[in-house]
Amino acid sequence: MENRSSHSAWISGDGAVNSAGAASAVFPWWSFTKTVLAICALRLVEQGRLDLDAPLHGKSYTLRQLLQHRAGVPDYYRLRSYQDAVARNDAAWPRDRLLSTVGADRLSFQPGAGWAYSNVGYMFVREIIEGAAGLTLGEGLEELVFGPLGVRSVRLATAPSDFADVFWPDLKTYDPRWVYHGCLTGTPVDAAKVLHALFLGQILSPATLHTMLEPHELGGAIPGRPWTACGYGLGFMSGRMGEAGRAIGHSGGGPHSSNAVYHFPDLAPPITVATFTDSENEGFAETDAMTIALRAGR
Repeated sequence: MENRSSHSAWISGDGAVNSAGAASAVFPWWSFTKTVLAICALRLVEQGRLDLDAPLHGKSYTLRQLLQHRAGVPDYYRLRSYQDAVARNDAAWPRDRLLSTVGADRLSFQPGAGWAYSNVGYMFVREIIEGAAGLTLGEGLEELVFGPLGVRSVRLATAPSDFADVFWPDLKTYDPRWVYHGCLTGTPVDAAKVLHALFLGQILSPATLHTMLEPHELGGAIPGRPWTACGYGLGFMSGRMGEAGRAIGHSGGGPHSSNAVYHFPDLAPPITVATFTDSENEGFAETDAMTIALRAGR
């Protein structure tokens, strides 16, 4: 494995917070943001302001299918034109240009008939949340998730200036609007606190959490990564990481960095780990999180 730096926080069953590296610094949360969006959407479902299984207005797919990447909505991440624009440090495209470039009106498969990771699908989730809450995404997440939990470092980055205080020097001029579903920034400690609180039942009801955890199975091992079985719930990567057992959370990656935020319920006591690295290889961050969990669980 490549020699990279990592900065981590972990919380054990007794609630004690431990850390290594710059765990109080601010990092981009990348696709762990999807887990937070799913939590927020499910809070709105609990309040009766959203329906998980009703077809969305003018669409053939549902909120549940968007949250689980089963709606058939195409993605932008692997488009060469997108990657080149990000590498040039261009300003993010307007929404209409993104959707036209992706061909978002042409589904890759019939909703429910397949699985394909889609950042565009989560952009739609963002817009659904904003419409149902009557708030901007940042306001909605603060009201429904972060405020009740008392986590104070987390912000929704909406302009390059919002990356000025991130830990990684190479990202200080990055335009976070390239992450169309939204990119949260915050500390590893607060990332671990959000996920740990979810599994303590402090955000969603037990029935809703159970629904969130039900995975669509995706198979076994992934080369170069610690997964020995993997699936995807509602905003969750969910599977097994070898002797650490079940791992539930989300990995994320962007320019110059990646992260892994996971709960390991099979360890005694269960442990939640958030680790942020300066490698774009998500396998590095995942392996670091698994290693921390195993070491802390002994």
